[in-house]
This record gives sequence, structure tokens and C-alpha cells, in this order.
Amino acid sequence: MKFAVCNEMFEERDIEWVLRFAAETGFHGVEIAPFTLAKSVTEIPPERREEIRSAAKDTGVEIVGLHWLLVSPKGLYLNSTDEGVRKKTFGYFCDLIEFCGDLGGSVMVVGSPKQRNVPDGVPKGRVWEITRQFFIDCLPTAKKRGVTICIEPLAREETNFINTTAEGIKLVDEIGSPYFKLHLDAKAMHDEARPIEGIIESSRGYLAHFHANDANRKAPGFGETDFVPIFRSLKETGYEGYVSIEVFDNDPGPLVMAKEGLAYLKKCYAAAAT
Repeated sequence: MKFAVCNEMFEERDIEWVLRFAAETGFHGVEIAPFTLAKSVTEIPPERREEIRSAAKDTGVEIVGLHWLLVSPKGLYLNSTDEGVRKKTFGYFCDLIEFCGDLGGSVMVVGSPKQRNVPDGVPKGRVWEITRQFFIDCLPTAKKRGVTICIEPLAREETNFINTTAEGIKLVDEIGSPYFKLHLDAKAMHDEARPIEGIIESSRGYLAHFHANDANRKAPGFGETDFVPIFRSLKETGYEGYVSIEVFDNDPGPLVMAKEGLAYLKKCYAAAAT
């Protein structure tokens, strides 16, 4: 199992520092939130992209990919019924795919709950079709750059669109491409009305990326979520991707969260193998 950490939890630290810290702590990869580097990835020139890629290579840590994709710049909305907004978002999403490829990343997690909500008065079926076509149109760029787009089911308190793994799988099936897969998040899965192990089992063959966090929004090991059965289920389904720590509540601090969270995950992984 390969372990990564998301860079936004380190707040103002630059990406080179995060890569060095990840290597020293024992992570295999770093996952990047683009808004931590610039308001728009179009502002990041080729030479800076190469610097980041080289820094990762020098530390021996892989840049896994991107998440928190549409936070910035303002005004993005992937399934907007406004064609102008949708075109703007599509153009930027393709820019993100290119950026991910330039850094050497291979996955992009589509969370962005506020940029995918079903607007009041709009039929959900229409929004579904807009979303499906949006991602189909992104596939040529994703294939060219070797980047897999991963849809993330999220809790109902965060968004009203794609809240269950079954809905995520349905979208993956309808798009039908090896460059569009499923992402699962431990915190979000607590919102579903079935055990996490069963959810993971249902994702067999669909899952391309996994976020590790506790139901309380902290790092693994800082709450009640037991990762032993999670790792057991991931192993049984043949999952070979990254398990990436994503934190929303940084108390008692990002360094403690990252170090102890990783130690806890490794302990659980070892227990799951016995």
C-alpha cells in the first residue's frame, strides 16, 4: 500500500517544503490542491511546473495528482445550466489536466461540492446529463496526459449531487472510459446507510484513489474510525492505488496529524494483513 498526504493541510508552507517533509516522514506521495499554488494554474509557467516536478523527483516522493479542483478561480461550476459558465469551467478543467500531467500526477479527484450542486428548480436528470457530457468532453485531454478523473461521492451535508457510491459507479459506467473512475473518502462514506467494508466491496474494479480521514474530519487515528477493516476490504478488492491523508480539522497541528496519522495507518495496514 502506498501512502500520500494532501498539501493544503500545511497551510502556508511551500510545496518544496511539503515534499521534503513527506519524504522525511515516510510518505510515498503528495497530493496537491491547486489553489495553494496559485489562484489559477494558468498563472504557473512551464519553468515553475518543471521545478515542482524536479523537487518531487529529488526527494523521491511522487506527486500523486490533484484535488480541491474548482475552489479557485471564482465562478467555476462544472454542471451549470449557464452555457458560458460551463464553457469557462470546461476550459479550466482541461487546464488542470494539463497541469496535473506536467507535474507527473496521474489522478484528479472531483470533489468540489459547491461547484456541482443541483440548482433549485432544475431537474436532477438534466444536471446528470450535463455532468456526464462534461466529463466525456474532458476524456481526450485526460487520455493524452495519462490522467484519470475520479468522481468523489460526498455526504448530503456537503452537496446534493452524487452522494452515494452507487451513484458514482453509475456515472463511471455511463461514461465508460479507463480515464474516468471512482474515488472514495472514509469520512464521506460514514454518511451512507451501510458498512464501509460493504461500500468498498461494491467498488471493486472501479476504485482509483482513496482518501483517509476520520468521521470527525481529523486525520486517521484521531477519532473512532477503525481502519483495519477498511484496509482488509481494500486488499480483498485488489486495490493497489494510494491511500492519501486528507484533513479538514488541523487541531493539534498539521505536523502531528501527518506523522501520527501515517503511523496509525501503517499499524492498521499491518494488522489487516494478519
